[in-house]
Amino acid sequence: MSKLPSEGCALIYADPPFNSKQVLGPTKTSPHRFSDHHGTGVAGYLGFLRPRLAEMRRLLAEHGTLCVHLDWRSVHAVKLMLDDLFRAENFLNEIIWSYRSGGRPSRWFPRKHDTLLLYAKHRGQHRFNRLRGGVYRTQDLKYTADGQPYKSTRNGPIAFHPDGPAIGDVWEIPILSTVSRERTGYPTQKPEALLERLILASSDAGDLVADFFCGSGTTLAVAQRLGRAWVGCDENPGAVRIASKRLGLIGADGPGNSQDGKLRSRIGMAPGGKKKKTR
Repeated sequence: MSKLPSEGCALIYADPPFNSKQVLGPTKTSPHRFSDHHGTGVAGYLGFLRPRLAEMRRLLAEHGTLCVHLDWRSVHAVKLMLDDLFRAENFLNEIIWSYRSGGRPSRWFPRKHDTLLLYAKHRGQHRFNRLRGGVYRTQDLKYTADGQPYKSTRNGPIAFHPDGPAIGDVWEIPILSTVSRERTGYPTQKPEALLERLILASSDAGDLVADFFCGSGTTLAVAQRLGRAWVGCDENPGAVRIASKRLGLIGADGPGNSQDGKLRSRIGMAPGGKKKKTR
């Protein structure tokens, strides 16, 4: 990130390790593994995240938006840190990604959601495209001959948007099933539907979308499909190989180069499939 020019990204999606203190993978569907240990306690984890989030703020365009994807372990503390880094008045949304999965604890309610924190570089200047979908939950909804939904009231008919209700801040999107065609074998892979909604809402065609914890490359793949430019990186060699293969960037020698014992790769592609500089 330190080598990239300032204010170039319309959207940055950050899905950092959750500091679960676990070794994730391998499983039957995720043969790759990595250790999710980042700092001692919440304070150590915040020390790991803060300089990276500060760099992301520098990289955001004046109209840019940051999305930080977290779970119950540290979202409360990271939100306070983001209020400090971005200023609380630039907070946009706390999106709840609700899903169903296995596990039935006996001493508390099942934890079946993640939280996406959205902050603008400058609230009011940021990109936002309203999204619609789903069905109206209004009783006695009727339709005109051309398909316009409406409801009859004492004061006359009330028209509803034909594309459905505006999408709110609770997103019910299934996690990837064990037989999903999207699966790459990376243990923390997110569904494309989640990133598609975020990218459509917070960027326009031709904008630059970035993911600096890119993992299996879901953000990059969706950005490319939606006509956005993108840049991504990950210091996990397995993640770099998976993302590069997914995006068709692996050459004869493979992606990346070794520096100080770590594999670091910057990969990018412009809309329309034209490759950008790859290192």
